[in-house]
Amino acid sequence: MELISDLIKTLLPAGLVLYAMYLTVKTLIDKMPVQHPQIGHNLNTHQTLLPLRLQAYERMTLFLERIAPNNILMRLGGQGVNVLDFQQILLAEIREEFSHNLAQQVYISSPTWDAIKRAMQETTTLINVAARDLDPNGPALELSKKIFDIVLNQGVSPSDDALKVLKRDFQDLFL
Repeated sequence: MELISDLIKTLLPAGLVLYAMYLTVKTLIDKMPVQHPQIGHNLNTHQTLLPLRLQAYERMTLFLERIAPNNILMRLGGQGVNVLDFQQILLAEIREEFSHNLAQQVYISSPTWDAIKRAMQETTTLINVAARDLDPNGPALELSKKIFDIVLNQGVSPSDDALKVLKRDFQDLFL
């Protein structure tokens, strides 16, 4: 009898502690929000898309910097060619840069993408307007000077406004 009494003295408190732990854990689990499978999917999608979106903003910043008149003129130079050939080289470079980055529009907001396209179109128009008043067989340096003059008179490069929109969009999304 003494053995049964000792067993009850040991098992009864252990059972009560175990039951209390069960109730505590059950209460905590019931209070926790239910995680839907879609939440995990959204988290995985977000983790996958975030680096791609960041890369898109970086690439479009680089695109806008590369097509800025002062940068494209300095990079391509135009030495040894005439105005007409240099105009064609500049326009081809802008088109190539744009088509190389065309897929980035998937990751960038529509208003920002529109600003980027507008900057590209304004830069193309700027080159065409500058070349229109020059002798097509003249040296490419004349075209460069004319483009610089137009940009100086406007006071802003076509890429500047698009860069501001791109930076604002980036800050709204990530900062």
